[in-house]
Amino acid sequence: MAASAGPEIERLIALLAKLPGMGPRSARRATLALLKRREQLLTPLAGALADAAERVKTCSVCGALDTQDPCAVCSDPQRDAGLICVVEEVGALWAMERGGAFRGRYHVLGGLLSALDGVGPDALRIGPLVSRAGAPEVSEVILALPATVDGQTTAHYLAERLAGAGVTISMLARGVPVGGELDWLDDGTIAQALRARRPA
Repeated sequence: MAASAGPEIERLIALLAKLPGMGPRSARRATLALLKRREQLLTPLAGALADAAERVKTCSVCGALDTQDPCAVCSDPQRDAGLICVVEEVGALWAMERGGAFRGRYHVLGGLLSALDGVGPDALRIGPLVSRAGAPEVSEVILALPATVDGQTTAHYLAERLAGAGVTISMLARGVPVGGELDWLDDGTIAQALRARRPA
């Protein structure tokens, strides 16, 4: 960016470029759009960011983000306290909630075990999960982790850690997606679908 743009604009571009999916070019376009539409975009966005920075907190029970602690899911008496769905990050929790099929509680790990990245068990919220799983009302822990090497390593580790909790440990089914055609699927997905087959 040319120096004539001013340090405020350069700072805005640099900050936007740090967001996932935004590089310097996208950040410049977004900055220009915000500045061209100050009343409709920039001012409301600045207010929303300030409100979020001040009010959003991490739930002390499950690790989700909300304006209350415990969060709305943990506080909801209609949710099934016997089911805990373990997810990698808050984005996965939001995806599960969009589907509307799960009516239990969640536990956000805050990442996955990764030897390459130096992420060990102490870096994740595994201790609190083991404590929650030991509560008398909990009957099942669902491991809803990615079908990646790190995701499967984490799931295996969690299954071992939770083995003595006296709860059922399950994983999300994987395989052919609804509307999927076999000739478009990768070999790993087809193999997993075969292993997870069920009676018709």
